[in-house]
This record gives sequence, C-alpha cells and structure tokens, in this order.
Amino acid sequence: MFTPKGKFSWYELMTSDTKAAGKFYSDVVGWTTHEMPGTDGPQYTTFNLGEVGIAGMLNIPGHVAWIGYIAVGDVDAHVEKIVEAGGKLWKPATDVPEMLRFAVMSDPQGAAIVVFTPHPKMPSPQRPAPPTPGTIGWHELYTTDVEAASDFYKKLFGWTKVSDMDMGPMGVYRIFDEGDHKEMGDGGMMTKTPQIPVSCWNFYFNVDSIKAAIKRVESGGGKIMNGPVQVPGGSWIINGQDPQGAMFSLVSSKE
Repeated sequence: MFTPKGKFSWYELMTSDTKAAGKFYSDVVGWTTHEMPGTDGPQYTTFNLGEVGIAGMLNIPGHVAWIGYIAVGDVDAHVEKIVEAGGKLWKPATDVPEMLRFAVMSDPQGAAIVVFTPHPKMPSPQRPAPPTPGTIGWHELYTTDVEAASDFYKKLFGWTKVSDMDMGPMGVYRIFDEGDHKEMGDGGMMTKTPQIPVSCWNFYFNVDSIKAAIKRVESGGGKIMNGPVQVPGGSWIINGQDPQGAMFSLVSSKE
C-alpha cells in the first residue's frame, strides 16, 4: 500500500452502493474486491490487482467521489503545516490500529486529500508497475489557481514542475513530478472548467484498450464524459462517471 513519502500511495472511493460500484470497477478495470474483516463502522472493501491492494471503498451516504492518500512521515506535523499553508482539516488525525494514522484535509483551493503515515509493522506490498492494466496511470488536479496549487504541493510534499503545456483558452496544463523523476511526470494540474463544481483530484486507471474499456463502461451503466482523446506521448484517455456518480478516468497505450 505504501510508497515513499510525498507520493499518492492509496486511493479510496466513497460511494452510495459498494456492491454495484465493486462490480462496475471490477468489470471495467480488471480489479477484484475483498471485504476486510473486523472493521469498525462502515464495511471496508479493497480493490485488488491479483493479491495486491490498489484502492479501497466505503459506503458513505451523501458522498460519491474518489480521494487520494498521500504518504507523509508524521501526520500530525503535516496537519499543522497544511493548515498554516491555507488548507483545511475536515477529519482530525485518527488511528486505524496496526495499519495507519490519517487525516482528511483539503488544499487551499478546496481539493480533498488524505495525509497518512503507515504503521511501522504494516508491510509494503509489491505492486505491478504502470502501465500494467489495473494500476494508477496519472493524477490530475482541477483547481481554481494552478500557480498557488503548484506552490502548495511543492512546499508540503516536495513535488516539482516538469513542464507547462499551453491549452489555449483553457490555460496552462502543469505537469508535475512526485520525486521519482519520471520523464513524463506523475500527473497534471489545470484550471477547472465551470462544469466541475469544486476543486478536486481525478485519477486515471490503466486499462488494456480504451475502445474495449469504453464498451465495458457503457454496458456497466457508466457514462463517457469526454474522449477518447490521444494525449502527448501517444496514450489514449477518457473521462467518465460511474453509475453512482463518481468521476474517474481511464488511460491506455492502445486505442
């Protein structure tokens, strides 16, 4: 579950129907689901790729969205730094026994994030490397202020700018690196469109083929909101919405 500090290391779907969402993403992305035993509160389900966890899922009434977990060395210290930098604390630091300590927050522009520190005894499973289908291929921030957001994530997590792409009337698309120095970076930031009500993160899941995945999305009751589009580097993407209303995206090197 855990990667070096300052990187997105876990992803979580808040949904109104975990059974239906579990089937949808299993069919579309190729994950399997596993209900975690002995959890307090809502049932926690993991999305797995083989034997390795990729993401999780909770039934939370009134909340339908994906959220990303960023690994840090000290949750409580990072909570203070994020608040000092203009972010907000929505759920105070909480322990999940023998697993992790986490806090739910938002950046200064309002995009939700979770900061967490794994328990020292929590193993770090070896995930397949992207672009293996089922892995996370890209992280995209829709924000009200690209420059301010970029400065925030650089200051709090050490992310760096790779390059800027001019998208004309849509402004700049800033590609960022989480510290592993990938040639193409780890994600992008852009000014949100009016159709997106609040600043938020969106995550791209690798699939075998965009055209094949589109058929699976539509047959499963999801919607294609944008695409397919070929992006710089040659990959194909779509932006979609699952049957419960959560935004997600797919990426593949194959049309």
